[in-house]
Amino acid sequence: MTPETTERLRAYVDYLRDLGVYDLYRRGEPRPEFANLLAPVQAPRPVAAAPAVAPARAPASPVRPQVSAPAAPSLSPFAASQQRTNASAPPKPAPPPPPAPLELSPAFAPPDMPLISFNARAELPQHRASPDDKPAALQSIRHHIGDCTRCPLAYAGRRNIVFADGNPNARLMFVGEGPGADEDASGVPFVGKAGQLLNNMINAMGLKREEVYIANIVKCRPPGNRNPEPVEANTCSQFLVEQIDIVQPQFIVALGAIAATYLLGVKKPLVALRGQWHDVRGSQTAVTYHPAYLLRDPSMKGEAWKDLQRVMVAMGLKS
Repeated sequence: MTPETTERLRAYVDYLRDLGVYDLYRRGEPRPEFANLLAPVQAPRPVAAAPAVAPARAPASPVRPQVSAPAAPSLSPFAASQQRTNASAPPKPAPPPPPAPLELSPAFAPPDMPLISFNARAELPQHRASPDDKPAALQSIRHHIGDCTRCPLAYAGRRNIVFADGNPNARLMFVGEGPGADEDASGVPFVGKAGQLLNNMINAMGLKREEVYIANIVKCRPPGNRNPEPVEANTCSQFLVEQIDIVQPQFIVALGAIAATYLLGVKKPLVALRGQWHDVRGSQTAVTYHPAYLLRDPSMKGEAWKDLQRVMVAMGLKS
C-alpha cells in the first residue's frame, strides 16, 4: 500500500469515526472483500484418544530373571498415548491457502458522484447583497464553515482553512482547485510560487491583487497536493457558490482543468474549454492554465496570456 493510499484511508476512517461510525464490520453480513479476513478457515485439530489403561502387573517372582539386553527407554503414559494416536489417526489435511491480499482501493475509494455545474447547484438569489453588506455576508459564510469536518480533508493533515482573499466588490474573480503547502500554512490562497506568478499575471492585466477576488474549489489542502476527490469538491462547493453569489463578479477565470470541471460540471480537456465564454452563476467565465502548470511548462505562458487578453478586452482593460 502506498503512503498516499494509507494517508487517504486513515483520513476516511477518522472522518467516519467523527460521524459516530465505530463498528464498520460488526453488524450484518460482512462485505465480500472482508470475508476472508473476518472468518479465516482453520484446519480441524485432531482429538486425542483417552490413554489406554495398562494391565495390572503380576506379582514379582522369586526366581531371578535372566539377564537380557538393555531395553529402549520407556515413554510416559501421555507420550505413549500420543504416539498411538498419531499412528492410528488419518493423515493431517494440508493447511488452506492464505487469503488473497485485500484490494483497498476499490473498497475505500470515494463513491462515484455525478458532476453538477454551479448553475445547477442552487437557484440564483432573488435579492443581492449591497456593496456595503458584502464583507459582512462573506464573513458570515466563513463563520458558518467554522472548524469544518464535513469531508475527509479535515483529517488529512490540514492546518488552516483557506477561505478566500481580495475585494468583496471585485469585477474579476479567480478560482483555483485547492490550497498548497504555503496556503495551508498561511490560510491565504495563492501565496506560494504559483501565487507569485498569479500576482504577475494580474499586474500584467493592469490590475492589483487587492482589486480581484481569489478562491478555490476546496478550502483544505489535499494531501500530497493531489486533485480533490468528488466527495470533497461537492461538499465544499456549496460555500464557493455562496461566495460567487455575494461577490457577483462580472468575470471569472477558472485556473486549470480541475477548477473548470467542477465550475462547469463537465469533464473535458482544457484545450476544449479554452477560447470561449462559459456562464457560471451569471458571470462570464474563461478557462486558462493553472499557474503551477505554467511553472512546470513555461512555454505555455503565451497561451495563458492569450486567455487573459480576451478577459481584458471584455473588461475594457489595457495592459
